[in-house]
Amino acid sequence: MDSRYEIQRRAGGGSANASPALGAQSRRRKMPPRPADYKLQIIIIGSRGVGKTSLMERFTDDTFCEACKSTVGVDFKIKTVELRGKKIRLQIWDTAGQERFNSITSAYYRGAKGIVLVYDITKQETFDDLPKWMRMIDKYASEEAELLLVGNKLDCETDRIITKQTAERFTSRISGMRFCEASAKDNFNVEECFLKLVDDILAKMPLEIPNRKLSNSILSLQPEPEVPPELNPPRMHCC
Repeated sequence: MDSRYEIQRRAGGGSANASPALGAQSRRRKMPPRPADYKLQIIIIGSRGVGKTSLMERFTDDTFCEACKSTVGVDFKIKTVELRGKKIRLQIWDTAGQERFNSITSAYYRGAKGIVLVYDITKQETFDDLPKWMRMIDKYASEEAELLLVGNKLDCETDRIITKQTAERFTSRISGMRFCEASAKDNFNVEECFLKLVDDILAKMPLEIPNRKLSNSILSLQPEPEVPPELNPPRMHCC
């Protein structure tokens, strides 16, 4: 028999006489993925109907729902990104905009490293509500949390009511708050907004963590929040 055929047959792994060395190489190729260096919690807040869920789902799943229903309580998604040479696991919480859910969603401010505050550029009332949301942030969130204001629905430019300059004046009065405009529907500037927020969070963290100190790293200090049973109604989503 041609020796070349014999080598090919063994490499295919179909024979009981396959080389142990080749089997070991195959096992080595199936190493588990590298664990995340950081685990960060981000919450999205804002009035009803501004597109909080749409922004979250566009960023995490690259999907958009044209006719979605309001979020009840809270919902969340997971997304892993790489920035500054580190692997970061993001836990993004989408909160209900209705006032009756404030007592529920306030619990998610405390552990948040980043807060995304959203308004609709076509609805004046959603912009007028921003001071109310800022009071919630001041009351419940850490002073170290990074803040991002997002004017959503840029795809509705012809119906715009809130000018970009008006929003920039609002953010200029709040120390450290960034501002951007985006469209979840058109997938415009969504990823860039979230990644800039994460980059701002990382800028405050020690990026070099010796292996011997890993047990004391941010991974162990930021456990995933547990959702109480009463907060588990059927999940519905806002536009």
